[in-house]
Amino acid sequence: MRVVCVFKEGYDYSRTVTDWLEDYHRRSGDEIETIDPNKDSTFCKAYDVTEYPTVLALGPNGETVTTWRGLPLPLFDEISYYKIN
Repeated sequence: MRVVCVFKEGYDYSRTVTDWLEDYHRRSGDEIETIDPNKDSTFCKAYDVTEYPTVLALGPNGETVTTWRGLPLPLFDEISYYKIN
């Protein structure tokens, strides 16, 4: 599955998100794809992303399996479950 984190740089929450992404990478050795809504508004419209940060787990056909909106960010175990399956 594909896990995507959508967030905007330069906002109050941005440092929290980048630290979370770095910690996830450090612990799992895997990376989470990031999308800046200012650069890829098509993705945000397709998946109805209107709140930032938003983390999406997408199935093999691009369907939304689950969504986490806003803070707090999901636990690493939750993300790992979707990255493995």
